[in-house]
Formats: sequence, structure tokens, C-alpha cells
Amino acid sequence: MTSASGDRRIAVVAFAQTDHRRTSEELSEVEMLMPVLHEVLDRTGLKTADIDFTCSGSSDYLAGRAFSFTLALDGVGAWPPISESHVEMDGAWALYEAWTKLLTGDADTALVYSYGKSSPGSVRDVLTRQLDPYYMAPLWPDSVALAALQAQALIDAGDTDEPALAAVAARNREAATANPHAQLKEPAPQGDYLVRPLRTGDCPPIGDGAAAVVLAAGDRARDLCARPAWIRGIDHRIEAHGLGVRDLTESPSTRLAAERAGAFERPVDTAELHAPFTAQEIVLRKALRLGDGVVVNPSGGALAANPIMAAGLIRIGEAAARIHRGESDRALAHATSGPCLQQNLVAVLEGEPR
Repeated sequence: MTSASGDRRIAVVAFAQTDHRRTSEELSEVEMLMPVLHEVLDRTGLKTADIDFTCSGSSDYLAGRAFSFTLALDGVGAWPPISESHVEMDGAWALYEAWTKLLTGDADTALVYSYGKSSPGSVRDVLTRQLDPYYMAPLWPDSVALAALQAQALIDAGDTDEPALAAVAARNREAATANPHAQLKEPAPQGDYLVRPLRTGDCPPIGDGAAAVVLAAGDRARDLCARPAWIRGIDHRIEAHGLGVRDLTESPSTRLAAERAGAFERPVDTAELHAPFTAQEIVLRKALRLGDGVVVNPSGGALAANPIMAAGLIRIGEAAARIHRGESDRALAHATSGPCLQQNLVAVLEGEPR
């Protein structure tokens, strides 16, 4: 099931995030997460005991220890015992699990959170663990090199060029000047090549951060939020694991997820795209059929702040927050995981008519 039906509708009723920073070495994951959890609950007036289900997203590879997410539960408060789950994915997939739980009627409220500290190690090396373990991973192609292959494929196909990629970076980082949580808050020069054709400005910053949302069902959502962001549809799909069998200039999984989530039924006015590299925004715009009338990444997107394992959840939260504030009526949120847009999730959010 990819869309809510009948009276069992689910909404994002609150969103909070950290100020994203290059490093937060003075803080543990729990210390980084706790203020966000308090803030998101305060916005609804709920307490931990009022939450029916809790789901989190994080990566043990980033933390450098197994079952690291259990330590983060100290920030949630796991006693008395709570109904809790975890995904080793971006928090957007944790939200999907919580959405499914609420649709079944087993819960009316859910807390979803995710976090990542990228600063302690080499992100480019850590992300190689997402690759096929038999053919690709032993070669150690890092995340930037693979993104550069995708960018070059787009250039060779005539879909973009380096000035167009620079324009994507400039627009996203200009938008981030209005985002107090962004890590990069002002336009920056494209800089030197990291891996051709990608320059420093085409790539996301490395940083630490966390985010959380509260979901609620039906009338409970209206009680907790003046203008809930109703999840009209949500779906996620995956490409083939082998990069050699994919056309890197296309994203059929994004297109299919958007179709199943109902994104093409009516135009959206806002899109928050999880595109860590400039070339990926080109691919996503094409797959999602986004015209010039759509406001794309008004938050600055992942090019302004890219806390791994939280950046996708932040896209959903940012889209929902615009609906809460009355700045959007129908928004699309996208999250991705894996090399070259391998796994993609699309959610369509709507506010009630004003």
C-alpha cells in the first residue's frame, strides 16, 4: 500500500532539526539528539509516554560500533518499555515504517528520528560498504568518484554541462541563506576539481546533525497541529545493485516511486530533493517531471547540509514545515540512499484547503 485511504490518514505534525555543523566532536550522538527530541515533542505538547511507536534511522558504520542506535534510546527514554524499531537507513525509511504502523491502526502517534556524525572518519571510504561486496566494493571506488561517473554520463548524453551544474549549486546555496540550520549559508565558489567533472561546489559538505518528526493519525493530527501535512502517498523503490547494468542518466526507481505515491496526479508547488551532488538534481528533476513553476529545495537541500542518515528525513520535514506555515499546499519530498541514486523514496504531502 502506498497511499492512505478512508478515514485513516496520517500527517506530519511537527519537525525539528539541529544546526548542522562540520564537527560536533564535543557531543555524543545522544547529546546531539536530545535537544531535537525535546523540541519536536514540545511543538505538539506531547510527552514520551504519549508516543505509541518510535522508529529511528542511523548507521553503525558511521558510529564505528555495532548496535549504536541502542545508546540513542537513552535520549528517548526507553523505560517504562516502549514500542520501538530501527532501520539501518536514512530516517526517511524509518518514517515509512512508522507510517505503515499507524495505517494498521496499531498506533495513533509516532516519533521518528535519525542522526549521523560524519566528522570522525572518512565518509568517502565508509560509503563503499554500500557497494556490491563481490565486484565493486573490493575496488574501493569512493562516493565522489561514482557521482563523478554519473555526472560525466549526463554531460556525454547532452543533459547538462559544467556551467549548468554550477548554477544548481549556486541556487541551492543561495536558498540556504534563509535557513538558520544549514551548514553552508552563503554562496561559495565552485572551487577545484575533486573528481572531474565535479568540483568542490558540486559536492555536499561533510557534517553532523540530527532530525525528528512526529506523525499522527486522523483527528489526533488536527488536535496536535493547526495545519497538518497529510501524507497523501509514499513509496520507495530500488535500482539494480550492479552499477554496470544501470543507465546513470535516468532514475526509473524514482519515477516509479513518484507514480505510486500519486505525485503525477496533480502538480506540486514545492519539491525537497535529496540530491547530494549537483548532477543528481538534474536526474531527479527529469524523473519527477518538475517544471519551472516548482520551488525546488527552498531549504538549500543536501548541498547546504548533508548529515548522513538524516538528510532524507530532513527533506520530508522541510516540506512538511512549509505546509505547516502555509507556504505550500502540495509538496513532494524525496530521499535517497546508496551510490548514484540507487534507492529512492518519494512522499507527497498536502495541507488542507485554506
